[in-house]
Amino acid sequence: MDIKQYLDSTYLKTAEQAGISEQENEKIVAACIQEAIDERFKLIMIRPQFVKLAKQMITEQKSEVLVGTVIGFHEGTTTIEEKLNEAEQAVQDGVDELDYVVNFQAFKDGIIDLVKNEVLLGTKFGLSHHRVVKWIIETAALDGSQIIQLSSLIKNVVVAHFKETDYDKVFVKSSTGFYKTENGLPNGATIPAVKAMLENAFPLPVKASGGVKTQDDAIEMIKLGVKRIGTSSAKAIVEGKENKSDY
Repeated sequence: MDIKQYLDSTYLKTAEQAGISEQENEKIVAACIQEAIDERFKLIMIRPQFVKLAKQMITEQKSEVLVGTVIGFHEGTTTIEEKLNEAEQAVQDGVDELDYVVNFQAFKDGIIDLVKNEVLLGTKFGLSHHRVVKWIIETAALDGSQIIQLSSLIKNVVVAHFKETDYDKVFVKSSTGFYKTENGLPNGATIPAVKAMLENAFPLPVKASGGVKTQDDAIEMIKLGVKRIGTSSAKAIVEGKENKSDY
């Protein structure tokens, strides 16, 4: 098993969230991109404003690392029009993969047609531009039955509107890693949540993100059946070390 080919090395903090200047934050982003190149991870996941930088560095070094970015991050409540505009800019900047945050609040409020429409249009846009699409459902904001229902909804929209050969390009993804939980509860991928996603998103692939911090965590997720792992601890995972990062 080449664990590196499962890892989407991730840095999504804003300068404000990190408590540093914009210049300092961009230096961290550049260092994360370089690490992904050096370690030959599957992908580097950064915010949209850094896609051009990532693509430039990867191209200059003739690396095969993919570039991913987040859309509608992190609450998912922006309109589908705003999400598509953000995705279009990312594609123009050279992104390879688009990780949309689904409007999970609308889903919880029962506004199901809105959610179906954004999954349809967001997926259609990504696939028409030959990009991989992932839908972040924010498992920490959902109960067990909602995880099942939202995973199934995304699966059903994709199966109804796209070719079977496209299924492996549309993921259901667990978490942003930024959702604020109460009482210290996990805000990322948990075993029960990932199992529910795998069972109900099939035949779509699943990405486990948030909370995967050790090599054992990663191997357990891969054995369950996930195809990608989003983590800010990618190097520590490869080296068998534990990272205290919060994502």
